[in-house]
Amino acid sequence: MPRRGFYNAMYRFGRAPWDMGPRQELVDLVQGGRLAPCRAVDLGCGTGANAVFLAQRGFDVTGVDFSRVALAKARARAATADVGVRFVEGDLTALPHDLGSFELLVDYGTLDDLSAPDRDRYAANVMPLARPNARFLLWCFQWPPRRLDRRLGFMPMAPGEVERRFGSAFRIERIAGTSAPHLRRLIPGFAAYLMTLDPKGTP
Repeated sequence: MPRRGFYNAMYRFGRAPWDMGPRQELVDLVQGGRLAPCRAVDLGCGTGANAVFLAQRGFDVTGVDFSRVALAKARARAATADVGVRFVEGDLTALPHDLGSFELLVDYGTLDDLSAPDRDRYAANVMPLARPNARFLLWCFQWPPRRLDRRLGFMPMAPGEVERRFGSAFRIERIAGTSAPHLRRLIPGFAAYLMTLDPKGTP
């Protein structure tokens, strides 16, 4: 089944396991004052939990996803919360829209779901969205790739890959994650990064 069809089916016929409300790292950063209201984009927004959370706290939010089913649920969630969020159907590896630019980018589990070539295309599409000094909150599965992962067609971010892909443009801070991946588990670990666009970098 094509990836878009898989996600549409997940959202249409059940509750996706990653659909768990606003994510803790984002909540902590906003409530702690490290992220202040600004123009924000939720990359791979799904059913809109993070986007609606930000809108409720004064952010001007755009949510992007390639699943029409997820976006319908996201719009309903925003309407129930009585907040305005701009939701856009789009593939982050080939954005068809001029979305503008943002002070905050948020990605929970989208980049790490892509193949290596699609990660390159994602970076080429997403980096121009960042304004000078923009913050980028990136959450991903991360551990040294195993043969099991290749057999399952699952490609986590490798240690150091975030730095390799974004270090020329962003100052990178690891704010959460698994200290030592448990490689005998199906899901050994994760990492969360808060990155700041360096005006002297190369986006």
